[in-house]
Amino acid sequence: MSAAATPIPTAAETDPEVLGWMKGFPPAEDRTITFENGSFRSFPELRWAWSNIRQLVPTVNVWRGPGPASALPRAERAIGGSRSTTMDGRPMTFDQMLQETYADGIAVLHKGKLVYERYFGALKPHKPHIGMSVTKSFTGTLAGILVAEGKIDPKAPVTDYVPELKASAFGDASVRQVMDMTTGLKYTEIYTDKNSDVWGLRKANGMAPREPGYQGATTIFDFLCAQEKQGEHGQVFAYKTVNTDVLAWICRRASGMTLSDLLSDRIWAPMGAEEDAHYHVDRIGTESGGGGLSTTLRDLARFGETMRNHGHFNGRQIVPASVVEDIERGADPAQFAPAGYPTLPGASYRNQWWVSHNAHGAYMARGVYGQGIYIDPKAEMVIARYASHPAAGNAANDPITLPAYMALAKDLIAEG
Repeated sequence: MSAAATPIPTAAETDPEVLGWMKGFPPAEDRTITFENGSFRSFPELRWAWSNIRQLVPTVNVWRGPGPASALPRAERAIGGSRSTTMDGRPMTFDQMLQETYADGIAVLHKGKLVYERYFGALKPHKPHIGMSVTKSFTGTLAGILVAEGKIDPKAPVTDYVPELKASAFGDASVRQVMDMTTGLKYTEIYTDKNSDVWGLRKANGMAPREPGYQGATTIFDFLCAQEKQGEHGQVFAYKTVNTDVLAWICRRASGMTLSDLLSDRIWAPMGAEEDAHYHVDRIGTESGGGGLSTTLRDLARFGETMRNHGHFNGRQIVPASVVEDIERGADPAQFAPAGYPTLPGASYRNQWWVSHNAHGAYMARGVYGQGIYIDPKAEMVIARYASHPAAGNAANDPITLPAYMALAKDLIAEG
């Protein structure tokens, strides 16, 4: 059998606890994962790495604040047997879905109560797991808060806030175009292509090692200033992380705060987070606003519940309701369609959130390797999920997870 045809080991076979990654003092050489040699991004090593980012790269805390953790009342339900049919026609239970998609943790809230919580592999309730591009939805929500506060004008040019970008691709873009990723950029984001620009971004933001003699950008700011335009702004959606990092730069300028302090002040502390979160940072301490946030699973669920309740949580209005309602309405599906996401028919992208426009009005925060927040307003359901799938793109997860989420939502509605 050729190497290309070799079956990918299962979640059980690649459990980092079973394989013994990073066990011992010191760990065995063949069980050691490092940043320098890039092994932390390889499968199955990443199954350990995504739950242990702080041991691999520099990070900065997002303070949870001085108050007590907000309540997450429990009402355990036997939902593991919830039945769905995958997009390719296979029967699947909820528990089988978790194994087949290499879940590290899942938390399901229904009507604000924690009805299901499971952990696998290296993840534990108190440990943060990297959210990858789920981070983008936090950045977009912070930008929306600053818009509501009058500190950001979405119609304004990007250069009103960041004049350093005048000579870049963003020199004639509006804040709204950056928020919704409708900019025309030469930048490419192909995770399987080592020559894609996304790897240059990762080398700049500190999430990929730099080869000897590397001459590229060594900070997020330098990388953004070097982006070139291709096409016109405002025409179609194109998923490109540099948009979010520009939006994070705008948020810093508009608020006068670091991204970590801004998140702590506007969301994390008011929400009553159980644990500090953290961002990975570049060599000058700049947070990756497009993919660097790590949180515990329950705190991720708290944020999802905050959004489901139109910004109200822990006894207070944290995110202005107008911000959440704008996200729920979504953007123009016609601008989204050319991007070619067959698992998301009729969807749109608004303020760094993926909006399904399905019968339940579900919207999502999504990250590579299977990270996600799934908010179903009709079912009053929030699913927070962390994972370490061998494939980066969500095309490997969606055909299994999205039908499972909709089936569970219908079950919860039927059960009341």
